[in-house]
Amino acid sequence: MNRPEREAAARRIMERTPTRVPPDLCADAVRHGGRMLRRRTLARRLAWLLLFAAALAFAVWALTAQPWVEPPSDTTPPLTGW
Repeated sequence: MNRPEREAAARRIMERTPTRVPPDLCADAVRHGGRMLRRRTLARRLAWLLLFAAALAFAVWALTAQPWVEPPSDTTPPLTGW
């Protein structure tokens, strides 16, 4: 079966079975799309808020703990009173 015959057979099949589109399909699709957009926007905003909160918590921890400062030595006592 060559291409024109396949196209003709496909056209016959599509013309034989009537497909009816529900009248409210467009409205349902618009509602569903709007809902998806709102959810995606909310998820994106929550992700940015969570990232900002994590960065803020890290900055506060770093300023209070100061992990870059070398801890004092505990092996020898400090020399005082000489």
